[in-house]
Amino acid sequence: MDAAGQHPFAVAAEHPDRLAVTMADGSRALTYGELADGARRLAQVFHDAGLRPGDHLAVLLDNRPEFFTTIWAGLSSGLYVTPVNHHLTAEEAAFIAADCGAKALVSSTQLAGLATATVERLDGLDVALSVGGALDGLDDFGAAIAAVGDPRSLTPAQRATECAGQWMFYSSGTTGRPKGIVPGPVGAELGRPQPFCAMLTHLFGFTAESTYLSPAPLYHAAPAGWTSGAQCLGVPVVVMESFDPEGLLAAIETHRITHLQVVPTHLIRLLKLPESTRTRYDTSSLQVVVHAAAPCPVEVKRAVMEWLGPILYEYYAGSEGNGFCVIGPEDWLTHPGSVGRSLQGAVHITDAAGKEVPVGDEGQIWFETTRRWEYHGDPDKTAAAWDVERNWSTLGDVGRLDAEGFLYLTDRVSNMIISGGVNIYPREIEDVFIGHPGVDDVAVIGTPDPDMGEQVTAFVQPAEGADPGSLPDELIALCRDRLAHFKCPREVRIVDELPRLPTGKLLKRLLQ
Repeated sequence: MDAAGQHPFAVAAEHPDRLAVTMADGSRALTYGELADGARRLAQVFHDAGLRPGDHLAVLLDNRPEFFTTIWAGLSSGLYVTPVNHHLTAEEAAFIAADCGAKALVSSTQLAGLATATVERLDGLDVALSVGGALDGLDDFGAAIAAVGDPRSLTPAQRATECAGQWMFYSSGTTGRPKGIVPGPVGAELGRPQPFCAMLTHLFGFTAESTYLSPAPLYHAAPAGWTSGAQCLGVPVVVMESFDPEGLLAAIETHRITHLQVVPTHLIRLLKLPESTRTRYDTSSLQVVVHAAAPCPVEVKRAVMEWLGPILYEYYAGSEGNGFCVIGPEDWLTHPGSVGRSLQGAVHITDAAGKEVPVGDEGQIWFETTRRWEYHGDPDKTAAAWDVERNWSTLGDVGRLDAEGFLYLTDRVSNMIISGGVNIYPREIEDVFIGHPGVDDVAVIGTPDPDMGEQVTAFVQPAEGADPGSLPDELIALCRDRLAHFKCPREVRIVDELPRLPTGKLLKRLLQ
């Protein structure tokens, strides 16, 4: 896999019949030739509507092959591409699309209610398309592509400019609203060697004979990045419509999967399958299993390696791209619980005053970095993530280093909850609850969950006269009406008084 092959269009030119993506159940698939043709036609649709390099595309799609047609149309015509979580409410999805300045949005009939409600809330869209047929406010995706002739037959002046776009992923802001991570510039030549592709090949052993399985929602940064990275290398990508533990094992056997990325919750659910089920499937094709996104319990990781062998790798990074730690199975067995050593900038651990602490002591994790980045429209959050004088930046996590430079995560500076590998931010939920007349005070934290890692738990101080018996159900219903269901508490605990200092600061550690 040389530099010339580091783009799916280059792969299509040499191997048009090679499989680019298939659904795990075999229901739908695209070859590299079909992927390149569809992406070029869709890029032409965007171009004809007035989009140019530097404009933004929002992708509100479920797991399906057309996700890749859409993202490669953007990433190959100089657009900024923002995947939007399709489990959000229409208000939340529309906020992201509007905040990034999307001029085009692609969704599907599978998400009809969300798609139409989201588009209704948006101004300034030049293109709105729906895979599977037209919807109110969205044109038919397939018809739009079919109406475009082969773009390569157009004159250069008529044809969409082929140049590299960029992902623009979203993370939460200090207000609880998602915040975009401002990407680098667009416009580079397609097919240039990419650091991410080098990581896939040199760290995780991707080759032309590899097959990659993605069981997670493609709107997340890691699944989006890993699947598109694999396609840059000409690797077939297998996508599950949604995660199912036994279905994942069946996909490994059926498609002879060599590389797989999961979150710890996936591993936990796989281990909970009866042993007779786990051993029923042939997993001998697996060469590398990678996990990330949340801490993995030591005992879970040991059990997975006892089952699948020493093929389990872990990395610690963020969409901000300011640091990257990785650990292989051999190092992990001698450093259990570590997320590895940094491959991208030295790691520093500091106390609250910013002074480096001795080896072994806990503190805030900072990465040396020469790459300046910022949160879109949030200078305060950007400033909090940077020590400008030392060119250090942080993801807001707490940890420690051992004498060999291995990093261990112990906590988070922020109050972010990670449930099943998904980031959930308490402020959003607290803002909904505090508007209820029966609530005097509220705090939302993550509490241990054996399956999801953490669950969302709300502690509520009732207002005078409120019925504490009915209040929990009322609040959960209110939250489900306002926010995506995965953000809503699974438990509401009624307390007499929340532990606050006179300054108003909440002592969440006392709740935990």
